[in-house]
Amino acid sequence: MTFMTLLTLILLFAGVVLLAKAVRMVPQGYEWTVEAFGKYTHTLSPGLHFLMPVYQGIGRKINMMEQVMDVPSQDVITKDNAVVKVDGVVYFQVLDAAKAAYEVAQLEIAILNLVMTNIRTAIGSMDLDESLSKRDEINTKVLHAVDQATHPWGVKVNRIELKDIQPPRDLVDSMARQMKAEREKRANILEAEGLRQAEILRAEGEKQSAILSAEGQKEAAFRQAEARERLAEAEANATRMVSDAIAGGNVQAINYFVAQKYIEAFKALAEAPNQKFVMMPMESAGVIGSLAGIAELAKDALDRNGGKAPPAIAGKGAGG
Repeated sequence: MTFMTLLTLILLFAGVVLLAKAVRMVPQGYEWTVEAFGKYTHTLSPGLHFLMPVYQGIGRKINMMEQVMDVPSQDVITKDNAVVKVDGVVYFQVLDAAKAAYEVAQLEIAILNLVMTNIRTAIGSMDLDESLSKRDEINTKVLHAVDQATHPWGVKVNRIELKDIQPPRDLVDSMARQMKAEREKRANILEAEGLRQAEILRAEGEKQSAILSAEGQKEAAFRQAEARERLAEAEANATRMVSDAIAGGNVQAINYFVAQKYIEAFKALAEAPNQKFVMMPMESAGVIGSLAGIAELAKDALDRNGGKAPPAIAGKGAGG
């Protein structure tokens, strides 16, 4: 191989190297920084670019897509001195490639340490019960603090989520017993409330029943009194008419009352429940004579009224 051939090969190789250094293609989702003798000059967006070999070179290749990073589990002490294990996940995106490349070293490690520190701060200001029930509030606090801290680095933290908060086993058992006792307490309260309501409704029903019963007895007494009053009025009218008849010289009216009382007394003896057989002397002629007197009295009354029965006697007959 001659010297000219060797020189040609060297120049060809140098040309290929210079061409490779001069032509750069940035993939989608990335941005590359350009340095001139080690100093940042500008940023290359996705696509084909040409650089000046030797004078310009690629500095940092920055991923501009949203990235996810796991937060490892760590022990955190709550406000009431309970130790819990907490882990999480962070979603962030680089908005300014130059700041992310030159404002902070080891960007992901810096973000991770910020997240872990702020998680300890947020949970440390809460009791155990609050830290378990207010996870959204913890996420919001940590996100706000970390986003502000990473803003000068050209980074936007979109979401921070706590994946798991694990209290110690003895605390978990105590919480389970407490929850069971609380549920039993609520069940007993609801049962007692139901019994109380049932007793109230039962007493209300008995009250209404007593009121209705009293109202019924009152109405029945009123009806009975009214009936007795009408009966007494009819008896009074009948007695007055008989008295008028006697005063007018008609002695047959006396037989009316005698026969009526005689028959009522005999009926009462016959209907008595403890009497199976009744034997008593009775003068049939006296009863028949009394009945004849009643007939004569009725006949006289009809003659005086022109063939019409007096109202009192008619009412008595209807009632009897």
